[in-house]
Amino acid sequence: MTPSFRKLALTCPTVLTAAVLFAACGGDDATIGSPDPGNERPAAAGLEHVHGLGINPRDDALIIATHTGLFRAGKSETRARAYGDSRQDVMGFSILGPDRFIGSGHPDPRDTSSPPNLGLIRSRDGGRSFEPVSLRGEADFHVLESRGEQVYGFDGTQARLMVSRDGGRRWTQRTPPAAMLALAIDPTDGARIVAATAAGLRSSSDEGRTWKPLAPALIGLLAWPGAERLYLLDGAGGVQLSTDRGRSFRSVGSVGGQPAAFMASGDELYAALHDGTVKRSADGGRTWQVRATP
Repeated sequence: MTPSFRKLALTCPTVLTAAVLFAACGGDDATIGSPDPGNERPAAAGLEHVHGLGINPRDDALIIATHTGLFRAGKSETRARAYGDSRQDVMGFSILGPDRFIGSGHPDPRDTSSPPNLGLIRSRDGGRSFEPVSLRGEADFHVLESRGEQVYGFDGTQARLMVSRDGGRRWTQRTPPAAMLALAIDPTDGARIVAATAAGLRSSSDEGRTWKPLAPALIGLLAWPGAERLYLLDGAGGVQLSTDRGRSFRSVGSVGGQPAAFMASGDELYAALHDGTVKRSADGGRTWQVRATP
């Protein structure tokens, strides 16, 4: 869910000021029982560089995708714990449904058999394990967003936008307007997307075939929980709201730190800071409370 602002800064000096503020490095159903505590250990074991966030619809657990694997904080827990055995670098991350996750990135350092770029991977057991789906060895999705089975991914290896309508099994390649930092899907129309790019905000109403400019001066992480509620989280932690699908924004609050990841779940907003703390807002970004700590 959250790509590298640092990488974007290196490839596009015009957005360096905003970029350096974000120094962070965007199947079939299965019924799974409660997470096995034996698969969890305290986050002190190595939570590094939060790349994405998600809420598992099965149990409302907070899932944190990081440079050192997945971390989990149950609905009533405030401390994140490493989950599963793999310490793979989960770059792009999104949740398709209960216990159904998709991701991308790089293999566990102990894994000598996998290619450097994992392509699209999926978990059908709530993150205990992942399996390859497509583009193995070919793609590294630094931005990955889904709405049902519709998936959008920005592949950093070839600077291409990939679009899938079947959960990532098959893809159509599109040309992005510029290097993508974040992407949000209209919750009422899966063909409509807004992207934060090196050239500012851009929008498409046809799955990325064509693009039009929105706000050239804005850059940040995006969350789109409602048709008239598109949020942008800037590099200083400022929360901005658009009620007209990104044509204009107004400031509504601040997370109180430099963000690394941003997402919406229902009426709640979640933001991860660079120290691994995850905050939650239940009032549209005006105020924030700590949801989980490493």
